[in-house]
Amino acid sequence: MAGKIKIIEEKALALGEKTAAEQGVYIVDVSYDDGVLCYYIDREGGVDIDACEGFSRAVEEILDKEDIISEAYSLEVSSPGVDRKLKKEREFQYYNGREVEVKLYAPLDGTKEFDGILKGFHDKTAVIEKDGREIDIPLKEAVYIRLKFVF
Repeated sequence: MAGKIKIIEEKALALGEKTAAEQGVYIVDVSYDDGVLCYYIDREGGVDIDACEGFSRAVEEILDKEDIISEAYSLEVSSPGVDRKLKKEREFQYYNGREVEVKLYAPLDGTKEFDGILKGFHDKTAVIEKDGREIDIPLKEAVYIRLKFVF
């Protein structure tokens, strides 16, 4: 089943790319779980309900035409959210250069939590700049790596 889900997510991502580009948004992630296909979209300055609705209408036409999901499903379009953990390479690439919060399972230099700048991603490892030096953080060692927002 996991293989089928991954194929659906990959096809949904590929089908949504043109629509996203036309509407000036970026697909941060696509997930399919329990009959719900969800696109997470973003753009500089964030997305609002109108952007989500516009993308939803446009991509729904394409999904209906291509019929990539054989069973009944619901379509959701959302912003990634302020506390979303970065999980996939695509997300790390999109948010490269942004400030992130990191929480580790085990201490690094005496601390489990710190802020830094996302500098890259390779081999399931995030590169975070902290205090002028770059640190490799394998995803399996992080409780989370997420964007830092200042309110």
